[in-house]
Amino acid sequence: MRYPPLSVKKVRCKLCGKTSEFIASSLSVCAACIKDHPEKARVFILQAHAKSKKQFGLPATPPRIPGGAKCNICVNECQIGEEELGFCGLRTNRGGKLSHLGGTPSKGIVSWYYDPLPTNCVADWVCPAGSECGYPKYSYSPGMEHGYKNLAVFLGACSFDCLFCQNWHYRAMTQSLSPMQMAEDLANAVDGQTACICYFGGDPTPQLPFALAASRIALEKNRSRILRICWETNGTMNPKLARKVAEISLKTGGCVKFDLKAWDENLNIALTGVTNGRTLENFEMLASYIKERPEPPFLVASTLLVPGYIDAREVFQIARFIAGLDPTIPYSLLAFYPCFHFMDIPTTSWKQAKECQEAALEAGLKRIRIGNVHLLS
Repeated sequence: MRYPPLSVKKVRCKLCGKTSEFIASSLSVCAACIKDHPEKARVFILQAHAKSKKQFGLPATPPRIPGGAKCNICVNECQIGEEELGFCGLRTNRGGKLSHLGGTPSKGIVSWYYDPLPTNCVADWVCPAGSECGYPKYSYSPGMEHGYKNLAVFLGACSFDCLFCQNWHYRAMTQSLSPMQMAEDLANAVDGQTACICYFGGDPTPQLPFALAASRIALEKNRSRILRICWETNGTMNPKLARKVAEISLKTGGCVKFDLKAWDENLNIALTGVTNGRTLENFEMLASYIKERPEPPFLVASTLLVPGYIDAREVFQIARFIAGLDPTIPYSLLAFYPCFHFMDIPTTSWKQAKECQEAALEAGLKRIRIGNVHLLS
């Protein structure tokens, strides 16, 4: 089934004057101007993210209040003023000290559900649940794990502000600080047919202390059987937390799925409000673990092919970076569908997807997949 674009229209870039259906009205600047004239584009980028965050009562940019309470959980390293919120909305300053509203080792802003395996996962084509990888040490079946399920854990906060977010509703969870759940309760949701836990959202990063604690409890309760721990993340966490994420996935047969939004830093800031510097550094660091468990793949990458912004040139640069670390790292190219503040640009076309696939192959990667093909136009 193919989905038609919703409200595609041509937008005029406020810097170069070019008119195109591949310019989001929320940004009002084209990708070329963002890359070539970042200082001039900055005002429009800030306006877009201020609008995106304001509707949920969150700061437009990571706060930098001199003497404010500092959070080190992610790349934003917010310095938060008295009774104000950090960028993710889960930290504040009370009496000059950092206060955690959620995402602590004991409690998180989170919901969960069961997903029958094999499921629609970024890594389903190379993970033990959906492929022949990992049996018998990390998988219950020599092929797809029919009859088992994934505990899908949706975390209600994020260290990014993606203007095209496909799960933007998590912001309502951040704003209301609900549902508030205990780590023990999440661990208890693992039953006899649960083969894996996957953390996504939002993003696991702002609530990693909670997710790691819940995972450890669940693994302790299920010591005698397979229980993989997996993550879908933008990779902005503190490097110490990134190592903990890596170690628990390596041990259990799970994987860490990095969503590499863009290569160009200015473009990443335009699309997400945040630098991609920490993401790339953490990805490179985690790539060093691959030799400890080559199969099933421990590290997986993906990129959403946003028309007009993420093209074959961006994908080539991302893929060259990945290939330079290990050309066997699986890479998924995901089709875009209009969502959130990017409602007026078209879905990814087959032509764009194929061009990006060819670029990734040219860059040296050996395992590339086009995902969400039902969305391609």
